Amino acid sequence: MHLSRTARVVLGCITAAGLTLVHLPLLLVVLNSVNADRSFAWPPTALTGAWWHRALHSAGARDALWTSVRAGLGATVIALVLGSLAAFAVHRHRFFGRRTVSFLIVLPIALPGIVTGIALNAAFRTVLEPLGIGFGLFTVVVGHATFCVVIVFNNVAARLRRIAPSQAEASADLGARPWQTLRYVTFPALRPAFFAGALLAFALSFDEVVVTTFTAGAGTRTLPLWIYENLARPHQAPVVDVVATLLIALSVLPVYAAQRLSADPAGGRL
Repeated sequence: MHLSRTARVVLGCITAAGLTLVHLPLLLVVLNSVNADRSFAWPPTALTGAWWHRALHSAGARDALWTSVRAGLGATVIALVLGSLAAFAVHRHRFFGRRTVSFLIVLPIALPGIVTGIALNAAFRTVLEPLGIGFGLFTVVVGHATFCVVIVFNNVAARLRRIAPSQAEASADLGARPWQTLRYVTFPALRPAFFAGALLAFALSFDEVVVTTFTAGAGTRTLPLWIYENLARPHQAPVVDVVATLLIALSVLPVYAAQRLSADPAGGRL
């Protein structure tokens, strides 16, 4: 579609304004992490690395980071297994209720986080507590997996739609067994979708707050919860900005990698 010079300028200005609105607050967080003024005076009177030193030596922040990493990895593994199997079942087989199953799998990502958190909290109290399983890392992993499954499911399903069934048929005609076809034909084609789904699922789990609040219990603190609890403490505000800056970096890397992995060689996306 051909656009006039005026239209291109207007669209460029709107795009620049939107990107500035989204990313300028992130830049302020990064600047405040090295701002020597504890009250975040603007412009900064001096720069310092003292807050970074305090954050890196904070036992609470390190423990919360390790908890977030374990929760993210656990949720990602569950999402990879369940999301991939569900994508294969829905998009490679025809059965009664297939559309309903697909809808129910995708539904958790559309529900408000607080609704999901309340529902999981009630379910865990009803089912797990009588069995002696309290709130902790396990319930956080299960809670995160409920919406991380959707990410993997969508990525794998999108890739499956792009794989021609004739490839598997040709493999079978050449004498390959089903497992050989899966290993040498289907899995290589799905590998980028697996990696992209896993990276996005981990990133989504890593910074989840609402569902974690309802499923973590008193003794489990992920990094986002640690940030939320320390944000109101005046002496911890600069340290929180440092941790938030690290979170920005950790979030950008998997999202960028997932975008590259999900790229279509023809120029499109999955």
